[in-house]
Amino acid sequence: MGGSSIDDDWEFTSPSNALRTLVLVGRTGNGKSATGNSILGRKEFASKASSAGVTSTSELRTTVLKDGQMLNVIDTPGLFDSSVDTEFIGKEIVKCINMARDGIHAVLVVLSVRNRFSKEEEAAISSLRTLFGSKINDYMIVVFTGGDELEENEQTLEEFLEDYPESLKETLSLCGDRCVLFDNRTKDQRKKMQQVQELLSLVNLVLTKNNGKPYTDEIFNELRRGTMKLHEQTEEVQMLEGYTKQEISELTEQMYKSYEEQLKRITEMVESRLKETTTRLGTTIG
Repeated sequence: MGGSSIDDDWEFTSPSNALRTLVLVGRTGNGKSATGNSILGRKEFASKASSAGVTSTSELRTTVLKDGQMLNVIDTPGLFDSSVDTEFIGKEIVKCINMARDGIHAVLVVLSVRNRFSKEEEAAISSLRTLFGSKINDYMIVVFTGGDELEENEQTLEEFLEDYPESLKETLSLCGDRCVLFDNRTKDQRKKMQQVQELLSLVNLVLTKNNGKPYTDEIFNELRRGTMKLHEQTEEVQMLEGYTKQEISELTEQMYKSYEEQLKRITEMVESRLKETTTRLGTTIG
């Protein structure tokens, strides 16, 4: 898959790098990309007001905060859309995990105050829990976009949530009621900084709750082992003596083929889990 092989500048970061990885998930049109741009403080992800969706594959961008801390932001396509098939979702989830490298520090579930919380979104969040386990709840933060609309209506987020369905309130409860309101259209620099700071404070709460450890599971670990193995083998091959260029090329090709086969196997496993989850939740979204 595009971006499945490791980058040439792959680095295995240590905790001292203070690298944090945030992943944006949600339905097309909820403002994932715009939220990513707000966090980064610049326009990196393609974004426009549309229900068709601009992001076609997972993308990663990095920024450095004022305190020197590095922040990775991963934007994903509309994985919560009912029209998206499990094969595409499976590949994107594996690609996203591959990008996250050392784990995910927070999963940002992006919802919009302009749209009602749908059964598809409810089912998709349930799928995430089934796929990654209940532990993922401890890393989830709900980001509501459309703050400008609430401001125009002179309504707070708390007042808005009073009229929301019980299913969303249950989701928020499972996430420890961690939520933040974003206005991605504002030109007010102070407001921009304030909402990002509020989000980062919630990320700090998530890290404290999880003893500073990012979310990982067997999929992360297997991908990491495979990448480290390929990284080490690549270095060994480059140091080989007495081999022709063709022989070295063939060895390199075999290594990458083995790595791609591992990715394919993991992707198929994720797809299988997703299909099982979708089947179980069929009555919910039907």
